[in-house]
Amino acid sequence: MDSYTPILIMAAAALVLALGGLGASAILGPSKKNRVKTENYECGIDPAPHQETSGRFPVKYYLVAMTFIIFDIEVVFMYPWAVNFLGLGKAIFLLMLSFIALITIPFVYEWRRGGLEWD
Repeated sequence: MDSYTPILIMAAAALVLALGGLGASAILGPSKKNRVKTENYECGIDPAPHQETSGRFPVKYYLVAMTFIIFDIEVVFMYPWAVNFLGLGKAIFLLMLSFIALITIPFVYEWRRGGLEWD
């Protein structure tokens, strides 16, 4: 149990900070609501005029987000592999090739859906 004490202290501190931040913003933050503040807003893209009541956004927004996630995950997993490339062996090389093949599937899907075309 002694080896878990620092982890428990860190988890408790994170919980206190998270709840304290939410509580402070609820107490100290402005509470006046108007149409502009309650309107949907995502990354500068206004919702389509005929869909403002449903709060939907163009598919293009989600395709850009998917591109970011694909390349972000790829970099997170490939950077440590590239740093230790020579000492890992052939098995890890084959695993990385399979990872690249798997990460190519959503990339090709997004490419076919038009996510890489900037209008």
